[in-house]
Amino acid sequence: MAKKFTFRGKSLEEISSMDSKQLSELLNSRQRRSLKRGFRVKQKKLLINIRKLKGKDVLIKTHLRDMIIMPEMVGTKIGIHNGKEFISVTIDESKIGHYLGEFALTRQKVKHSAPGLGATRSSKFVPLK
Repeated sequence: MAKKFTFRGKSLEEISSMDSKQLSELLNSRQRRSLKRGFRVKQKKLLINIRKLKGKDVLIKTHLRDMIIMPEMVGTKIGIHNGKEFISVTIDESKIGHYLGEFALTRQKVKHSAPGLGATRSSKFVPLK
């Protein structure tokens, strides 16, 4: 049997029925402060776009990495820009209260391999041990 999701002791249905002021009391201080200030125009447009395309299986692309994930976003696919490309992220219950940017990393892991084209003789030496 699957474990039922709860966020700070509240079910998804209870959180969805809350207004933003009640929801902000459950979030961390940084998110609470951001919600207290209200959404900017672009963030409001994104929420309207998500509400409009809620049931459809469509990727919604956005550059708004500082948007807080709200309960009404659960179940949507959002393409979050990482500076180079859009990373597809499916929003589920466990991501509520986080920022979109947390799920599209901007830096890749460093992978070192053989020396490049312009490498000098001394930098081509790789010790065996």
